[in-house]
Amino acid sequence: MKNILLPTDFSKNSLNAAKFAIEFFKEEECAFHLLNTYTPAIVHSRFMAATIHGGLLEDNVRSESESGLEEFLNQINTYYKYPQHSFNCVSSFNLLTEEIKELVEAKDIDFIVTGTKGSSGFEEVFLGSNTVRIIKAVRTCPILVVPEDFEYIKPVRIGFPTDFKRNFSVEVIKPLIQLTANFGSTIHIMHISEEEELNKYQHSNKDILLEYVSSVSHCLHSMPYFASKSDVIEFFIKEFDIQLLALVHYRHGFLEELVKEPVVKRIAFHTPIPLLVLPD
Repeated sequence: MKNILLPTDFSKNSLNAAKFAIEFFKEEECAFHLLNTYTPAIVHSRFMAATIHGGLLEDNVRSESESGLEEFLNQINTYYKYPQHSFNCVSSFNLLTEEIKELVEAKDIDFIVTGTKGSSGFEEVFLGSNTVRIIKAVRTCPILVVPEDFEYIKPVRIGFPTDFKRNFSVEVIKPLIQLTANFGSTIHIMHISEEEELNKYQHSNKDILLEYVSSVSHCLHSMPYFASKSDVIEFFIKEFDIQLLALVHYRHGFLEELVKEPVVKRIAFHTPIPLLVLPD
């Protein structure tokens, strides 16, 4: 059985991510853990001595969190009811990333599924501040990021950009290989050509990667480098009709470059398809 963590701020985006996750894993036995965290504003200093005020404040916010989770689950149940799926609500007085890290370990979480934006919904944001915090904080569990308003479609073509500069173990892309096999998909490995030809180390890494994915359908593409990597990836997604993009999260990798690129360069790249973040 898979354990899927669904953080929510009760926004439309987080509900859409939850609906996507349920469809994405509809063929598998899953326990979905709906998480909402709350951190009440610090009580004014003159009240600090009177613990009853702080207690009442926390009780009120906890009550809002718990009732919000109940309503959130009711909304989900109006759309989907798969007998192999179960749901558990977690309301926690904690920082979001800290609670997620604790739950990943305590509940043996297999996937985290979150939306690209929270309730603020700034258009200029590539992933959303909470999503970026989760990606940076969680390095032991795959994270599936779902764009706002994206409706579920079976991911037949999965994109996997790489520069062949990293040698990682098969465990890193094992979730990607399993998903590809489950969906009968094809992995489209995309190399951005920043150099005229690969060096010996890159050739070795390419051969190892191709060996890793040999059990599933795959193909290899070489894309010319232009403007920015986000532009190349966006072009690749459109050109090959990619329906899910997978990136390995390691230091100085594609994902960090996309997050760090100036807003002007990445304003058009709003993760048009779901993004699978694989921890290294």
